[in-house]
Amino acid sequence: MFVANRYRLYPTEEQKVLLGKHFGCVRWVYNKGLAMKTEAWEERKENLTRYDIQKHIPLWKACDETAWLSEVGGQSLQSALCNLEIAFTKFFREKKGYPKFKSKHDKQSFQVPQRGRVGHNYIHIPKLLEIRAVISRPCVGTVKSITVTKTPSGKYFATVFCDNGQALPIKRPVTESGTVGIDLGLKDFAVLSTGERIKNPRKLKKAKGQLARAQRRCSSKVVGSKNRNKARMRAARVYEKVTNRRKDFLHKLTTRLVRDNQTNAFAIEDLDVEGMLQNKRLAYSIGDAGWGAFRKMLNYKSERAGKTVMVIGQYEPSSKACSCGKINSLLKLSDRSWTCTCGLKHDRDLNAANNIKRFALHPQNHLVGRVTPEFTPAEIAVR
Repeated sequence: MFVANRYRLYPTEEQKVLLGKHFGCVRWVYNKGLAMKTEAWEERKENLTRYDIQKHIPLWKACDETAWLSEVGGQSLQSALCNLEIAFTKFFREKKGYPKFKSKHDKQSFQVPQRGRVGHNYIHIPKLLEIRAVISRPCVGTVKSITVTKTPSGKYFATVFCDNGQALPIKRPVTESGTVGIDLGLKDFAVLSTGERIKNPRKLKKAKGQLARAQRRCSSKVVGSKNRNKARMRAARVYEKVTNRRKDFLHKLTTRLVRDNQTNAFAIEDLDVEGMLQNKRLAYSIGDAGWGAFRKMLNYKSERAGKTVMVIGQYEPSSKACSCGKINSLLKLSDRSWTCTCGLKHDRDLNAANNIKRFALHPQNHLVGRVTPEFTPAEIAVR
């Protein structure tokens, strides 16, 4: 089982210069490979693989104009081409958008696939030697790779991927009583089929005024001056605090849900977050909620706990369907409750959570991809 640990790095001034060279060289190789692939396809209809581009790395190092590539680890340069290949795979398979050129103003990172070590108060990286680090938790197992990143606020982190040699636990049987439906929203971050409502913290909205002041101070400074750089760092620190607070909320919530002994499975909806962000009125609140990060955390934590995450289609009428089979097609987003023709009164979010659970347990749910669980059919439950 693979485990990722993130450690804070405290490099010396000399090591900061070497880290900057690593970031720049990896970014240059990625952009060069992207330009070569694009040119080869547009001019010759030729699809270059990462191995075709990788053959040019020794030639670039031997050239006087790009001899500075020899100052960084060769495996980090090869990892950049591997990431480029993954980006093109997502473009063709998942329609994630054509890969873009990297900028020095974005998040900086590079990978060390081999020969990295973790000590009691340091992390060893080839050509950078030992970088002082805060090892908050022990790194158990074999180190597979290390990813070094630099945040816009100037902090350095190392994400260490280890194989602890343990197998994933056996999945618990999925039952109706042990399944919890989760409806994600904006008024309440999540409403569970058990009736629990989880308040939306709205971390970005609470820091909106502080962010606006930091951005105004940054825009009033002279471009290229030291004062502008200081103001930019202050704004980046505010953004970083918002991100850390949101992650803290999501980690605590997903951990609490997974650790519930009465729950063996979760049912969620396959939301089209990218499409929903096109709504100008709701894009700010949707981005602040962090639904995508919640789903990722719930998935990998459930895998480690031996629990199942079931997904229903994004076009299922979860909030509009009644247990009697009637679908209220006239339901608006502003309607928080509605009454069915059969006489049942529904709370929109709670009804959606119950329907998500019911749809996920249905044997025709092809997105589950697992053996049909034990459940009580909705037709029998209504009777």
